[in-house]
Amino acid sequence: MEFKDYYSVLGVPRDANADQIKKAFRKLARQYHPDVSTESNAQARMSEVNEAYAVLSDVERRAAYDAIGQGRRQGETFTPPPNWDANFEFSGSGFGRTRPGEFSDFFSQLFGRSAPGPGAGRRQGARTAPGGTPLRGEDHHAKILLDLADAWSGPMRKVTLRSPALDQNGRTTLRDRTLDVKIPIGIRPGQRIRLAGQGSPGLSGAPAGDLLLEIEFRVHPRFELESNVLVAELPVAPWEAGLGAIVAVELPDRSTLKVRVPAGAQSGQRLTVRGKGLPGTSPGDLELQVKVVLPDASDPRVRTLYESMARELPDFDPRRPIA
Repeated sequence: MEFKDYYSVLGVPRDANADQIKKAFRKLARQYHPDVSTESNAQARMSEVNEAYAVLSDVERRAAYDAIGQGRRQGETFTPPPNWDANFEFSGSGFGRTRPGEFSDFFSQLFGRSAPGPGAGRRQGARTAPGGTPLRGEDHHAKILLDLADAWSGPMRKVTLRSPALDQNGRTTLRDRTLDVKIPIGIRPGQRIRLAGQGSPGLSGAPAGDLLLEIEFRVHPRFELESNVLVAELPVAPWEAGLGAIVAVELPDRSTLKVRVPAGAQSGQRLTVRGKGLPGTSPGDLELQVKVVLPDASDPRVRTLYESMARELPDFDPRRPIA
């Protein structure tokens, strides 16, 4: 996928304010709108202009785009980093409403993943209550990253969120706020923590909206999650695999579990330990994939043993088809 420089498309500097962006868009729309333009590429250019304006005129999309676009050039190969949008606080449930296929794949990769909710598409200062009718505040949404161990301990975490807004000069700025968040034991990726009253304020005495924190876990060096199933490699020595053994496995919370390796275990074989995966009311399982690790033959003692095995087991063929 190619990176799109929306500022270049509209012909404005990166520090352009809202009025400059609107003025540039209107000028290009008069030039390339298919109803008035005679240029052969008018429709394609108008589509590019509409997409750039949809991002740069929206305070939340623009803030996210600026964060990920630093140092990028038009047309260069680009893949959004995992969880690039973590700790951004947005109104509604995401980046606002667009029709499927309305814009490019680049736009969809950045902004098309959050399903718009009832409040999506509105921005700060846009909510009105006719005749002073009470109107509940809009919910906000953010993604936060946790350590995998947090699902075991259920700690209290300080979370700093960055909320896009326009300053007095019409330029996008980010305002930080820090919240204390209690992490439930057994929380899974994709689940949300609701913080009541932490969204937009209500109008005419109505209650404030809520803040929904979507959970993702940072990459763990040893463990992965498949739903509530905890998956990891289990390195074992050849004699442990051949003879069977009881080995210690350290879980993400640093507690230790004793696991029985059956005699004759092979690399790739999965061992299941029931109920020792992600904790919770219905805990998941622990899936351990056996990996037989050979001693290094550069050690003279090891080489002697390998040579002895080669002499004593001439009929052993690891490539023989399994009957």
